[in-house]
Amino acid sequence: WTVEEDQFRDNTPLKRGVTFTNIIATLNPLAPRRLVLACHYDSLLTNSGVFVGATDSAVPCAQLMNLAHVLRKQLTRHKNKGEEVTLQFLFFDGEEAFVRWSRSDSTYGARNLAAKLQQMPYTETGATGVSNLHRMDLFVLLDLMGVANPNFYSYFKSSESWYLRLVSFERRLSNMGLTRGLPNMFKQDTWYNPGIEDDHIPFLERGVPILHLIPYPFPRGWHKDSDNAASLHSGTIRNQNTLMRALVADYLHLLL
Repeated sequence: WTVEEDQFRDNTPLKRGVTFTNIIATLNPLAPRRLVLACHYDSLLTNSGVFVGATDSAVPCAQLMNLAHVLRKQLTRHKNKGEEVTLQFLFFDGEEAFVRWSRSDSTYGARNLAAKLQQMPYTETGATGVSNLHRMDLFVLLDLMGVANPNFYSYFKSSESWYLRLVSFERRLSNMGLTRGLPNMFKQDTWYNPGIEDDHIPFLERGVPILHLIPYPFPRGWHKDSDNAASLHSGTIRNQNTLMRALVADYLHLLL
C-alpha cells in the first residue's frame, strides 16, 4: 500500500487556520481506476468530552483495515498483476461540525479532497479534461456501522446494481447458514434522495457514483455519549465485514 497524508488548513467557527489531515491508502497508485472505500476518523466535539464515536466512525475505520488484512494475499496478487482497477481507502478528517452542521461547518476533509482531485489533471489517457476525480469508478462510504438490526437502502440510482449485489450476497450467506441467524440488513428497497448529508456529498456533486452504506434510521446512540463499545453488536459487525469482502472481491475479480 502507498499511504499519503493530505494535510491542509481551513477556517472553522471556533478557530481560523485549523489543520486537517486526510489519510489516503492506495493499493496500486499506477492503476488508472479506483474502487474507493471511505469513512471519517474524526470524532464529534461534545461538552462532556467523553464521546467515543464507536459507530461514528471507529467501526467503519476498523472494517476497512480488517478488509485489507483479511484479503492481503488476494490484494497483493491483484496488485502484482497490474490490473486496471485498484483499491483505495480514504480516511477523512473533519466530517463532524464544530458548532452546527452546515455546508461550511462539516465535511472539511471531503470537501477539500474532492476539489483538489478535480483540479488535478490525469494525462495518462491522452484525453483532455480528465481529472483524478474521474479515476473513481465507485465511491463506497461507510458510516454509523456496528449496531444490531440496522436497515440499509439503495440511495442512488447510479450505484443500485452494486447495492443489489450486497442484497444478493446477504441472502446467499443467510441461506448457507453463515449469517448467524441475524435478520437481513440490506433491504431490497430504493430510497433516492433521502437528504442524508455526509462525506459523499462533495464527490456526488462532481459526478462520482456513490454507494452510501449508512443505516436509516440512525442508531439510537447517534451523537450521544452512549455511542461506545457497549452499543456494538459483534455478530452484525462480522456479517458486515463478510459482505464488504464479498463486494470488493466481486468488483476486483479476486480469487478467494
